[in-house]
Amino acid sequence: MRFTFLGTGTSAGIPAIGCTCAVCASTDPHDTRLRTSAAIQWTDPGGTPRTVLIDASPDLRQQSLRAGLTACDAVLFTHNHVDHTFGLDEVRRFNVLMKRPIDIYADEKTLTHLRRVYPHIFERDANVNDSLVATLIAHRVEPGRPIDLHGVRFTPIPLLHGKLPVLGYRIEWVDRRSAAVSAPVPAEETAAERRSTPILPLAYCTDVSGIPPESWTHLRGLGTLVLDALRHRHHPTHLTLGRAVGIAHEAAAAQTFFVHMAHDLPHAQTDADLPAGMRLAYDGLVLDSTLR
Repeated sequence: MRFTFLGTGTSAGIPAIGCTCAVCASTDPHDTRLRTSAAIQWTDPGGTPRTVLIDASPDLRQQSLRAGLTACDAVLFTHNHVDHTFGLDEVRRFNVLMKRPIDIYADEKTLTHLRRVYPHIFERDANVNDSLVATLIAHRVEPGRPIDLHGVRFTPIPLLHGKLPVLGYRIEWVDRRSAAVSAPVPAEETAAERRSTPILPLAYCTDVSGIPPESWTHLRGLGTLVLDALRHRHHPTHLTLGRAVGIAHEAAAAQTFFVHMAHDLPHAQTDADLPAGMRLAYDGLVLDSTLR
């Protein structure tokens, strides 16, 4: 199982256009943040490599090239905002490479948004020219109802992004034993590389300002928590870093990574001040777990 942080920044990205603050002008590559999204890669019980994206940011092309992605079995959307959906057109390249449709999963509000923004995809017969467009199969998801994809379970977690209901996802094996058989450790790996990191279950919760009481059941017993942490100052639709740290303490995951950071949070300085077991994620960070 590989979990890649494709992007960890806000809707403006970092550096932000026209900004000369210390973080936007930083030469530390950890301070360069594309729009927040992620990729999960694993080998299914039949031995086939699988890739699922969480959100399709406007930077998806650049992110895919950097991560070396050549396939996309599905895209899971957290909500309908531009910085999480405006890369959907890019997945047509994966259609070409795989020669098959791509499944997308989203709540009804997000599916309505996607159909409105991308009529050339969802109403292809109305296009004046028959050009290359993405081929997608849309699925409506409901909070708490698991989605099982090729041996991995994605359970939608209801969250609040200000007044907007959004989704996080709890990610875990459907059948840990079959998954372990399908993920052998390459012989050339060193002993250090073979160590087992408890990245699953993993809860991915970006763009969060509040967690409904019923959602806490999905945040227990985690190997990894990925959680919104915008900045130190209050924001009406995102967690401050302080509130995110408090939630991380309560969730008590083995490890916590913060995402969707603004340019108020310099990576090195902020990371050094975080409690043990908590870190800022950064673009390109890979969590790699080999099962015993």
